[in-house]
Amino acid sequence: MNKTIQKIEKTKILKNIPNFKTGDTINVQIWIFEGEKKRIQNFEGIVIALRNRGFRSSFTVRKISNGEGVEKVFKKYSPIIKKIEIKKYGKVRKSKLYFLRKFNGKSYKIKEKLLKK
Repeated sequence: MNKTIQKIEKTKILKNIPNFKTGDTINVQIWIFEGEKKRIQNFEGIVIALRNRGFRSSFTVRKISNGEGVEKVFKKYSPIIKKIEIKKYGKVRKSKLYFLRKFNGKSYKIKEKLLKK
């Protein structure tokens, strides 16, 4: 039974998603359905947590909007996600950045990782 579930999950994981880690600043484009209309909404913020569970993987993105912290949990392979873009690569030493909830605005900055060409 477990092997059949794994085979089904491998066929569903065909979405082209970039490799990102906690501390990275990403822009997630999601489909929003309002009645019969649909549109794309951007959600840009810092990845504060990753949950790797195969097809059930998810990640949490946090942003500051009008002085308030907003967090959103996305399923990695959800059909409502259109595109994920990585804006900055962060240099952090922890896997969960829940301590960022205590800081207001830009009082805590994550160091940027420079990539070698």
